[in-house]
Amino acid sequence: MSKRIGIIDYGVGNLTSVKNALDFISVEVKICTRSDELNNLHGIILPGVGSFPAGMQNLESLGIIPAIIDQVKSGLPLLGICLGMQLLATSSDEFALTKGLDLIPGTVKKLDDQNGNLRIPHIGWNGVVCDECSLAKGLDEEEDFYFVHSYGFSDSDEDYVKGISQYGDKVVAIVERDNIFGTQFHPEKSQKAGLEMLRNFSNLC
Repeated sequence: MSKRIGIIDYGVGNLTSVKNALDFISVEVKICTRSDELNNLHGIILPGVGSFPAGMQNLESLGIIPAIIDQVKSGLPLLGICLGMQLLATSSDEFALTKGLDLIPGTVKKLDDQNGNLRIPHIGWNGVVCDECSLAKGLDEEEDFYFVHSYGFSDSDEDYVKGISQYGDKVVAIVERDNIFGTQFHPEKSQKAGLEMLRNFSNLC
């Protein structure tokens, strides 16, 4: 049976590339902007690029946050990508302290530029080492994925951290809590390994 996955469109980019990747692996896609559109799905993807405050403001403007929370609590799998993963956190200090969805405990903080020795934003391919990660089934213990970000997940319980990268300091690359998943990198832009990760998410739905 074909899986039907909803992509939440809240005006913060990378929706088309995610849809194209899902189309490529033969997953039915529904673009969602309303709460009622989250019904009758097998899973939800929260994509996104840009700032944490803008992302939360846009979700609040759509009035879709309570429906996201309810669907996740009912057991529907959710995947946050890049900004979408960050929004799963408790809060972010980007520009000003902003509350997140609080689905995975943690805070989002700016990457350390190592006294100007590292370029921020972090853009490019980086190795990710996975540890008992459901999204990484069938992949090597370390795979390269494509990152574009200036902020990252921190202060999270180690039980929820399933993938680590290095960019100066440790970068949380994958989080997982029951039916909630997040990737700081862009699987839809990460070629074969990224497509396999999206396929694994679909199989979990």
